[in-house]
Amino acid sequence: MPYAATKAAIPGMTKSLSLDGRAFNIACGQIDIGNARTPMVEDLIARATEADPNALVMESFAVEDAARSVLHMGDLPPEANVQFMTVIATKMPYIGRG
Repeated sequence: MPYAATKAAIPGMTKSLSLDGRAFNIACGQIDIGNARTPMVEDLIARATEADPNALVMESFAVEDAARSVLHMGDLPPEANVQFMTVIATKMPYIGRG
C-alpha cells in the first residue's frame, strides 16, 4: 500500500507544482525511467541468469539514453516544458507492471 500510494502521489505533486509555479515562472516536469542498464539492473540480470540460465532476461536500455532524456527536458527554453515523460526499454512490460 505505501508503495502504491507514493507512486500515485508523484504525478499529483508534479501537476500541483506546475500549476502553483506558473505565477512565479516555475516549470516542473516528471520523468519515469524504467530499467536503465545501471549497475543495479545489471546485477539483477546476472543473478536471475545465474539462478536460472533459461530465465527470460529483463529488458533494459543504455543509461545514456535516460541521461539524454533528462538533458532534453533541461535544454528546453523557459516557455516550453515536458510535463511527463516515460522512458522504458522497447520490449519492457508496461501496463500492469506497477
